[in-house]
Order: sequence, then structure tokens, then C-alpha cells
Amino acid sequence: MMRAMGEFVSLDVANGVGTIRLDRPKMNALNRQVQEELREAAIAAATADEVRAVIVYGGERVFAAGADIKAMVGLDHTHMVAWGRELTDSFTRVATLPKPVIAAITGYALGGGYELALCADFRVLGAGAKIGQPEILLGVIPGAGGTQRLPRLVGPARAKDIIFSGRFVAADEALRIGLVERVYPAAELPGAARALARQIAGQAPLAVAAIKQAIERGQDMALADACMYEAALFGNVAATADAKEGTGAFLEKRMPTWTGG
Repeated sequence: MMRAMGEFVSLDVANGVGTIRLDRPKMNALNRQVQEELREAAIAAATADEVRAVIVYGGERVFAAGADIKAMVGLDHTHMVAWGRELTDSFTRVATLPKPVIAAITGYALGGGYELALCADFRVLGAGAKIGQPEILLGVIPGAGGTQRLPRLVGPARAKDIIFSGRFVAADEALRIGLVERVYPAAELPGAARALARQIAGQAPLAVAAIKQAIERGQDMALADACMYEAALFGNVAATADAKEGTGAFLEKRMPTWTGG
């Protein structure tokens, strides 16, 4: 087990799964220190060979209730722009992790908190949790990907409804419209997220990384170009030791052993 610690953000690794834990009482507000520690935890997870899947978790009470409003008050235009860029850089480190990322959401994921969840490949939600982009209620807009990642997830019209209104979305609606992928009873959420992460971590790691790369980059390409990009990645992965192990195991009717090579 590996454990990397900041004051408010930690990375724990067990059974191939790295858990990035936010722990800044009471609401995991995202100040500059949290942003920097999150960035460092994401870099550590990306570079650790023993990490094959990642969970981002805020604890039983709350995922993250957004930016630290008290810290924002009094900042001039220059400093606000700088803060937005720093927060975006931290979140981009999570979004571009070359490993699957699961956001496990309990309590609230609001504003910057839900923008962080949008950086994950999957979002799993506790049944009593609420999510949303309430920045409009403060007279501002999402500043760390909300106006960009949310429309890509649920479409422009639904994204505008959520962002224009600033309303909180409950679990049943969030699942129905695609804001999250799965909902569990709150008490079961941490274990369910770990089980999902362990299932993915048990797959061939180079193939998993290539799938994520193909889907993420292919979305911004014309279909013909994206299919050619996929074909190139397929060729690269098919030449790996894990691909030989997988095909050999299939023919020999046994379970494969992945080495990541």
C-alpha cells in the first residue's frame, strides 16, 4: 500500500486502486491549497505503476461544495483569472489521467465540486446526494469546465437548464438524464466504487489506457480520422506482451495474467 499525504488531499493505493481523498472540513471547499494538493495527487496516481484505476472521494458527508467563497471575496480581476486557471489546471490533471477515474459522490457536489466530478470517466452517486452548478446564484459562471464538460455529457439544452437555474439535482433525475452513471444507497457507495475500480484495474492496463485515449481524443476528430486513430492504437496494443498473453490464455482456456507490458 502506498500513501501520499497533503494536509487536505491524500492518495491511498490498495489492490491496484488509488483513492484520492479530499478532507477539508466541513465542506471540502476548494481553496488554492486543496487545488495544488489535488494536482500533486493526480500526478502521483498517473505515474505510479501500481495504480491501475483511481477513485476520487470526499468522504461520507460531502464530495466537494465548490470553490472557497471566502477566499474569493476581495480578489481583483487579475487574481480571479489566475485562480480560475490554477483550478482548471488541477482538474485537467485529473481529467487527463491515463487511467480510469471514478468520482464517488456523497452529500453534495456543487459548482467546482461537480466540475471535478465531470473530470472522471464515471460518476457514482449516493442515493441522498445532490449535484449542480449554482454559480449563477452568485452572479458568476462555472470557471473550471462546467460550461464545456457538462454539455458534452448531457447535451447543450440540459446543461443550460442546470447552469441557468443553479438548481440542485437529486439522484433519481441525475441518473435519468445522464449526470451520473450509477446510484447506490449511501452506505454502500464506497464499497461499490471500490468494486467497480477493482474490476477495471483487473483488465490489461495498456488496453484500458488506449481505450480511454481513443474515446477522449476521438470525440474531437472527424469520424473517419477518429477511426484511423483507433486503428493505429489497436495495432500498438496488439503488439504488446499483454495482448499475446490474452490471446494465449483464450486459446488455452485459462485466465490471463497481465503484466502491463
